[in-house]
Amino acid sequence: MMMPRRRTRSGGMPEQRPEQAPQRTPERTSERTSERTSEPAPERTRAGRAARGSFEYLDDRLPAAEGGSLLRKAFPDHWSFLLGELALYSLILLLLTGTFLTFFFHPGENEIRYDGSYLPLKGVLVTEAYASTLDISFDVRGGLLIRQIHHWAALVFVTAIGVHMLRVFFTGAFRKPREVNWVVGVTLFVLSVAEGFCGYSLPDDLLSGTGLRVVQSMLLSIPVAGTYLSFFLFGGEYPGEEIIPRLYVTHILLIPGLLVALVVLHLILVVYLKHTHWGGPGRTEKNAVGQPMVPQFAAKSAGLSMMVFGILTVLGGIVQINPVWNYGPYRTDQVSTGAQPDWYVGFLEGALRIMPPFETQLWGHTFMWNILIPTVILPGLLFLGLYLYPFLEKWVTGDSAEHHVCDRPRERPVRTALGVGGITFYAVLLLAGGNDIIAYGFGVSLNGLTWLFRVLLVLGPVAAFMVTKRLCLALRAHDLERVHEGEETGEVHQTVEGGLGEPRRPLSQRERYTLLMRQAPRPLEPARGNGTEDDEGDSGGDGRGRRVAARREQLRVTLSRWYYQDRID
Repeated sequence: MMMPRRRTRSGGMPEQRPEQAPQRTPERTSERTSERTSEPAPERTRAGRAARGSFEYLDDRLPAAEGGSLLRKAFPDHWSFLLGELALYSLILLLLTGTFLTFFFHPGENEIRYDGSYLPLKGVLVTEAYASTLDISFDVRGGLLIRQIHHWAALVFVTAIGVHMLRVFFTGAFRKPREVNWVVGVTLFVLSVAEGFCGYSLPDDLLSGTGLRVVQSMLLSIPVAGTYLSFFLFGGEYPGEEIIPRLYVTHILLIPGLLVALVVLHLILVVYLKHTHWGGPGRTEKNAVGQPMVPQFAAKSAGLSMMVFGILTVLGGIVQINPVWNYGPYRTDQVSTGAQPDWYVGFLEGALRIMPPFETQLWGHTFMWNILIPTVILPGLLFLGLYLYPFLEKWVTGDSAEHHVCDRPRERPVRTALGVGGITFYAVLLLAGGNDIIAYGFGVSLNGLTWLFRVLLVLGPVAAFMVTKRLCLALRAHDLERVHEGEETGEVHQTVEGGLGEPRRPLSQRERYTLLMRQAPRPLEPARGNGTEDDEGDSGGDGRGRRVAARREQLRVTLSRWYYQDRID
C-alpha cells in the first residue's frame, strides 16, 4: 500500500514542523551502543572529523549552513509547474550542442567552391558559412545529429517558454508580488525568439537568406533611420559582408549570456517569492505548499531532464529538420517556393502576407505601411501589451493584495477570454503565413484565402472572446450547482408514484472547499466628490488637472465594471 507523501510548507507563515520520530527503547539503544563500542572504528572517526572540519571550513567562508534550508524548499506537485523545467533543460541541451557546433562552424561570407562530400553541390560557389554547415552535416562524425538536436531543442525551448507564460497568465501568477518575474519571463521569450532567428540565419542557405531579406525590408520601412540601420547591420548595401559574422557573435555570446543571466535571476526570484499553488485545504495566500526539493522534486526533475534529453536525441536522429542542402546557397535573385519560417516568427510572415498594399508620402519620406505595420508596429504593440498587462489589470481592478493561490481560468472570465482572443489572433496570423501552401494543397484561390484570413483576423478574436467568456461563466455556474446539489450519479430511479429522478451524490469536503475558496471581487465604485461640477468655474491649472484626474478615474471605474460585470456568485 502506498503511503501518502509528506508535504512541506514555506512562505509567509512558518513551515509545519515534521512529526518527531518515536523514541527508541532503552534496551535497543543500549544494544546498539554496546555493538558500536565493542569494535572501535578509527577510520570512521577520522572520516567524520574530516567531513566536519571541511564543512566548518566552507561555512566560515560561504553560506553552507543556510543552503540546507533550500533542500527543504517546497515545490508545487502539479504537472503544469514543470513547464519551466522543460524550458530550462532545453536551454542546457542547447548550450551543450551549441558548444560542439562552434568548433566546426565558420561564419565567413567569402565565396569558395564547395569541395565536400555532398556531390550535387560539388564545385558550386558557396559562402564559407554554408560550406561549413554542409561539412558539419556530412563530414563531421555525429555532426548532423548534433545539429538537428540543436534545432529541435531550440523549438522546444521557445515553445516551453511560451506555454509556461500562458500558464502564468491564465492562473494569475503574474500578480503581486511577481510582476517583476513576469517582466523577466517576457524578456526571456523575446530574447529566445531573437536567438532562434539568429541561429536560423547562420547557415546562409536560400531559406534563411530569404528571412534576412525580410529583415532588411523591415529596416528600410522605418522612416528616416531605416536606411542607416540597414547599412549598419549588413555592413553596406544588401546583402553586405558583415551580417553572418555579426549574427554569429550575437548568437553564441551576447544573447546566450543575457539568457543565462535572466534565467538565474528568474530562479532567484522564484526561490525568494515562493511558488504559487492551486487552491485546496491548507493552501492559503500566506503559505506555499508542495513537495520538498530533496528527494521528491529532485527525483521528478531529474527524470524530466532525462526524458527531454532522450526525446530530443531521438527527434534529432530520426526526424529531419532544416535540410539546407536541399535549399542550396543563398542568392539575392532567387526565392524558394513554399518558404516557411519557424513557428515563433511565422506570425510576422502571415501579417506581411495579408496586409493590403498601402503607402504614403510625408515630408519627402515614403511610409511603407504594408511593411512597417506588420513587422514593426504590430510586434511592438504585442510585446508592450505583454509587459504592461499585470500593471494594467492591477490598475483596472484595484487589487493590490499579495496572491499565492492560482486562479482557475473560469473564475476570471474576462482575463481568460482576453488570453484566448490573443491566441486566436496569433493563430490566424500563423496560418496566414502559409496561405500559399494551404491554397495549393486544398486547390482554392490564393486571393480568396487571403481575404478570408483578413476577415478572420478581425472577427476571430472577438468571437473567441465572447465564446470563452460564456463558457467560463457556464462552467462556474456548473461548479456552484455541484456544490449545492451534488454530483450527478448517472443513475435513474423510479419512485413509487411512477416518476423518474436522478439521485445526486454529495461532494467531498475537500472538493467543496476547493470550489468555494475563491475571491468575489467587486467593481470599483466612483469616489464621492470626484465630479467636475466644482471645477467648471476654475480655469487654472489645478482645475484642469482635477478634471483630467476625474476623467481618468471615470475610465478606470468603467473598465472595472466591464471586467467584473458578469459574475456567478
